[in-house]
Amino acid sequence: MLAAGLGTRLRPLTEDRPKALVELNGRTLLEITLARLREFGIRDVVVNTHAFADKIAEYLSNNKNFGMNLAISHEVELLDTGGGLKRASYFFADTPGPFLLHNVDVISDFDFAAMLRLHRERNALTTLAVQRRNNSRPLLFSESDLMCGYRTPDGEVWARGQCDAYQLAFAGIHIVSPRIFALLPAQEKFSIIPAYLALAAAGERIVAYREDDAYWADLGTPQALQQAAARENPLH
Repeated sequence: MLAAGLGTRLRPLTEDRPKALVELNGRTLLEITLARLREFGIRDVVVNTHAFADKIAEYLSNNKNFGMNLAISHEVELLDTGGGLKRASYFFADTPGPFLLHNVDVISDFDFAAMLRLHRERNALTTLAVQRRNNSRPLLFSESDLMCGYRTPDGEVWARGQCDAYQLAFAGIHIVSPRIFALLPAQEKFSIIPAYLALAAAGERIVAYREDDAYWADLGTPQALQQAAARENPLH
């Protein structure tokens, strides 16, 4: 679970706590995400931390790790999404099958079981949860649902080869095969999306799992939290 970000967009709510401990209808974002993972039988979780890491550790301890096998991967310096995943690679040393990578500040009712089936059927290195919706940083996919590029917020397109693609919004949820750790960049700090594109260019399968009708929300701002809180029973 990626929870190390500073949560600057959530200020002032994150002035005295990490974004993982910001609450939605009386439940922290961390608790909501862990509950979603438990629904799909996931019991082993590693959470990356940075600011207010001690508060996350105390919170998990006070709640008896919500009955799960939880580990913390602490980052003294923020390592970005790719670096954070790479630093936690020790947790997956004995993991033969794929694992879920999930941002702590997004909630959804994506069907993770269906996503896992697709991942295995397509023999993917990584499967990305995506939707057709407006987004300033869409991912680009080929007609065979393979990632072939992405667009930056300023409109610049990075693509591999001829990318006559369609654009989909990424949900911040991945299913990843553990062999990715042998393929990631050598540096410690990097973003995972450019790394995925480089791997796609090398022939690896970065696949789209599309669920346009699923509920999804990025809770990265106070306004987004208010909107989600106003929904009837968002994710229980």
